[in-house]
Amino acid sequence: MSALAPALPRRTPLTSFAGTWHLTRFMLRRDRVRLTVWTVSLLALYAYFVTALSTVYPTAEDREGRAALMEQPASIFLGGPNYGLDDYTIGAMFANEMTLWMIGLLGVMNMFEVVRNTRAEEESGRAELVRSGAVGRHAAVAASLLTVVIANVVFAVLGSALLISAGDLAVADTFALSTSIAVSGLVFAAVALVTSQLTTHGRGATGLALAVLGVSVLVRGIGDLQAEPGEHGTWLSWLSPIAWTQQMRAYVDLRWWPLALSVVAVLVLLAVGAFLASKRDFDGALLAGRSGRAEATGTLSSPIAMAWRQQRTALFWWFLGTFVMFGATGTYLGEGVEDMVSDIPEAANMFGDDPLTGFLAIMILYAALAAAGYAIATTLRAKTEETEGRLEITLAKPVSRGRWFASHLVVVAVGAFVLTMISGALALWAGALVNGEVELGTFLKGGTAFLPAVAVFMALTAALYAWVPKITPVIWALFAFTCITGMFGPLFDLPDSVAGISPFWWVGRYPQEPIEASHMIGLSAVALVLLLASFVGFRRRNIPA
Repeated sequence: MSALAPALPRRTPLTSFAGTWHLTRFMLRRDRVRLTVWTVSLLALYAYFVTALSTVYPTAEDREGRAALMEQPASIFLGGPNYGLDDYTIGAMFANEMTLWMIGLLGVMNMFEVVRNTRAEEESGRAELVRSGAVGRHAAVAASLLTVVIANVVFAVLGSALLISAGDLAVADTFALSTSIAVSGLVFAAVALVTSQLTTHGRGATGLALAVLGVSVLVRGIGDLQAEPGEHGTWLSWLSPIAWTQQMRAYVDLRWWPLALSVVAVLVLLAVGAFLASKRDFDGALLAGRSGRAEATGTLSSPIAMAWRQQRTALFWWFLGTFVMFGATGTYLGEGVEDMVSDIPEAANMFGDDPLTGFLAIMILYAALAAAGYAIATTLRAKTEETEGRLEITLAKPVSRGRWFASHLVVVAVGAFVLTMISGALALWAGALVNGEVELGTFLKGGTAFLPAVAVFMALTAALYAWVPKITPVIWALFAFTCITGMFGPLFDLPDSVAGISPFWWVGRYPQEPIEASHMIGLSAVALVLLLASFVGFRRRNIPA
């Protein structure tokens, strides 16, 4: 090298993170609606659950039946070690019964956000353009983590304030629980950072991260089931990050030290992610994908076969998760839950004159809600195909718009049917067999009644995408409203004019209430009209390049 040539700048650790703050601001600005919807929804679930508990179980005597129910195996699997059952306060109820769900939902939000801002950006090619500027190698990773940290801090602070004000809960325990839930959510964000280094596609990184979350739930549940009465977990339970939050014993015997395990796990996973990132090429992956065939097989010769191939993995995980959840829930359908429900002051409003059929009606409703959520999310995959440019390439081939769109919706409809009838109604029936012989027809009829309402959600999502893709998030607002009215409508006595906005309201609560044939015909007609409108709109509008 010539003596006159300028020396190259030495690469320092700081240059690897150059531009982190600018990327963080960009991610917060771009995802402000997404993060706000997620955070507000989780906070609303916080507020509604603690309010419902205070309304339904106002006295210690009212909570005794609930405590007895939490000693069943299905409750231990879903709720954890269940501290404080001898004096089951509102705080202990919230900590036992909501911790798993809040960690799971917050973890999913974090994983989606991290993969969206790291691996998905590399996959789309935008990250390469950003890296061509004054941006360090690890800036995007650090910015994505800072983004979810900010969102989780906001959730922890506002969530604590909501619980303290709405439920009149202890300040220290509330802050400890919300903080630990947020840090546990960051554990799964760090998991997503690691999986983003392993696969070449964002869907693969998200799938691996979700698999880790599922294994964490399974390990914690099995570990707690193996515990002897009074032990509250085994060594196997402690292998799951979810157990670390539950073992803080909030509102019973608060201890802070399990929170350190989550912090250490985040730091270790970040170190692993940084190490793996330094060992791969940009836009590369450590797990090399298999080489595809030179020519497509006969099973991929049609749009419907391609749609099935794209959606089958998501359907499998939705099916597995819902089947396990509703199979376990079905074990409650016995005399024990009938006695427990009879002791609830608001049982008449919630479950009607027959508590067992009322409880069954609510469980079938939850199964249909899961199917509707799947239908919305999977239908919107069409929008992803368009925004990422793959749809334009597909339509350049001898495939009509209508045929491609119909193939996509057929696979979505089949998946929604499977989730409603098999992993919903049949899983509930299989779980109920534990308590004796039950009538299969009741479960199947209940699931069938909700199929037109689920179809309305799918068709409305398709119509919004076909006509005005930018406003498709509106469907999630309707879904959230349906969840709230389905879960808490009877408690808050909403007028029919308001509750009727939800398609599920028109189904009723079978077998607690008879099925109205006119309502089924009306929902089916609405779904058909929306579906036809979606095809008309999709054929008329432009597909941007």
